[in-house]
Amino acid sequence: MKPFTTIAQARTSEGAELTLHSHDDHFYLRVNRQPLMGTNASTSERVLAEQACAKLTGVGGARVLIGGLGFGFTLKRVLQLVAKDAIVEVAELLPEVVNWNREFLGHLNGKLLDDPRVQIAIGDVFQIINRAPNAHFDAIMLDVDNGPIAMVHDGNSRLYSTRGFDAISRVLKPRGRVAFWSASQDDAFAKRLGLAGYKVKAVAAKAYEQARRPSHTIFVGDRMG
Repeated sequence: MKPFTTIAQARTSEGAELTLHSHDDHFYLRVNRQPLMGTNASTSERVLAEQACAKLTGVGGARVLIGGLGFGFTLKRVLQLVAKDAIVEVAELLPEVVNWNREFLGHLNGKLLDDPRVQIAIGDVFQIINRAPNAHFDAIMLDVDNGPIAMVHDGNSRLYSTRGFDAISRVLKPRGRVAFWSASQDDAFAKRLGLAGYKVKAVAAKAYEQARRPSHTIFVGDRMG
């Protein structure tokens, strides 16, 4: 068995320590030594992309936003689903995560960052949404921290509030769709999203294909009107 190796580390603006590790041919991100994600459990990230882009098959010129790069599994599935003329914007708070994908994960999904459809924006996805024009995106998918319960950046909680829902509604096209990754079920969050004018469904998602049961939830919101 190969040792658990620390490859790189960085600190967020709020002082949290983010570390990249490798072990037995897999990679892992930790925040303050707590597991955040691993390449051995990427099924729910793919489900996030499939739910968000379900209505975009064959749609020309679609524009989508991914909040959170992670290890690039959501990006990979989005690029498989959308047309060749789509624009896929990826918002990542930490430039180190983008750099690590290019430097250490090129054989995995890092090379996808060079796909001509991909546009990388370094910064807070909430601010990126606020700066976007009205009715700009066909779909938005948010895989930020642990979902409604933030681990890395306290400001991410704005995305899961009425303020965040209003901002998302403004930049979504009519009948556009937003999908949120969550570490667990959250009935209160689903209720808030529904009250904000979305038709909501919660999709259970496994962490990895061989899992006996789902452990994560994808909240899907279709903008009404």
